[in-house]
Amino acid sequence: MAFPVIGGTQESGYNIDNSLRFNDDDSAYLSRTPSTATNDDKLTFSFWAKRCTPFANHKILTRYSSADNRFYIGWANNDKLYIYQKVGGTESFNLQTNRLFRDPSAWYHIVVAFDTTQGTDSNRIKLYVNGTQETSFSTSNYPTQNLDLYYQTATSVLVKIGQYDSSQYYDGYFSDMYLIDGQQLAPTEFGETDDNGVWIPKNYTGSYGTTGFKLEFKQLGTAADATSIGADTSGNDNHFSQTNVTPALDRTEDTPTNNFCTMNPLDVGSDLRDNGSFAEGNLEVTNGATSGQADQQRVRGTIAVTQGKWYFEMKNLANTASIGLLATEAAHGGTSANSMLVEYNNGGEIRFYNGSGRTTLTTGINTFTTNDILGCALDMDNRRAYFHKNGTYQGDPTPDPASSPSGSGQHAPILSGFTMAPCMFDNSSGNAGKGSFNFGNPAFSISSGNSDANGHGNFEYAVPSGYFALCTKNLTAYG
Repeated sequence: MAFPVIGGTQESGYNIDNSLRFNDDDSAYLSRTPSTATNDDKLTFSFWAKRCTPFANHKILTRYSSADNRFYIGWANNDKLYIYQKVGGTESFNLQTNRLFRDPSAWYHIVVAFDTTQGTDSNRIKLYVNGTQETSFSTSNYPTQNLDLYYQTATSVLVKIGQYDSSQYYDGYFSDMYLIDGQQLAPTEFGETDDNGVWIPKNYTGSYGTTGFKLEFKQLGTAADATSIGADTSGNDNHFSQTNVTPALDRTEDTPTNNFCTMNPLDVGSDLRDNGSFAEGNLEVTNGATSGQADQQRVRGTIAVTQGKWYFEMKNLANTASIGLLATEAAHGGTSANSMLVEYNNGGEIRFYNGSGRTTLTTGINTFTTNDILGCALDMDNRRAYFHKNGTYQGDPTPDPASSPSGSGQHAPILSGFTMAPCMFDNSSGNAGKGSFNFGNPAFSISSGNSDANGHGNFEYAVPSGYFALCTKNLTAYG
């Protein structure tokens, strides 16, 4: 299953350059201790999020001193968004959406706006998703009038982004995050609807209050902030400290204004679903190791294409993880008569399943092992696929994707009528293959930096001429 990719593609106006990738396995978070708030009962929190792991507790913004004194905004393991406060052991408010947040391809814009002085209880907390006010809640315990917000009053308690009580770490991406101290604001302060009816970001130009901040998740050039990914760019200097964050790897170009492909934890074979795992913003995939289920270890990417020329890489991290392309119309097993599948596996083979059986190429195809980087150049205009190992394209004679379709040694054809997505698979039963994908935002260190002709992405090897990173800005132009 391929999800519709939600993310802006504007080439002018307010563009967001950075996001920060949080990996829950790393226990990564940001924190700071604020000063006294401007106002104890008014607050607006706005942010964009691309959530990676459904069915898990993930905290977004928290202040936690004990089970009896806590404030948080976060997703629960039922995929509902929770807004909660308890002070002195008594629950102050508790809102839980009926809406479920499960799409790993989507950037969501969320605004939570508090004003407990309001006479109508439902006006004291307003929640907006992609510009529309949320009014359907499974639990709706609103605050009493003039209630103090624990977020505003707990001056000795850390504000944390992406962590709770040393647990429930966030897994996904955050971008363009604002805290406005002392005001209850509408989502139109932070976003707007474009000519196509899509909700997109815009720059907030109002005041921030004493403890307000803006996080763009970029490293500033001054000595004081050169290593801080949590720099506040509002002018308040309410900077956040980072814990278990690696700015060089965790700062990405995957943003609400240019949404990049990742691997899709909801679009997997049965064994990978039951026994595998995803990490590093859904770029790192570990297969299960169930004997006899190798063909059910496949996972597709979140972006699939029918035209254009595209490039991506995968680093083999363990065992028999291999790179490929799988049609969205095909089952994850990918070997049935109506499937379309191309695979480059570690045994030195490129295999095609094209609706009439399997063709295996071995001449001029190198084996690969742990830490080798594989590349795929996909030409959907001429329905050709090219694979390289550490920069050397595979085949006899060596193919040249930049000169396709006339380049010798080309692999395919990919049959017409299929929509192709990046794929990882396991080349052997009983092994837990592990690979890390790079669609332009690598989760692994690279020794060089290569972008496509539009300046998008960061790859280990040169992007062939005429090929582009799988992101929404490129899709608008070429897909």
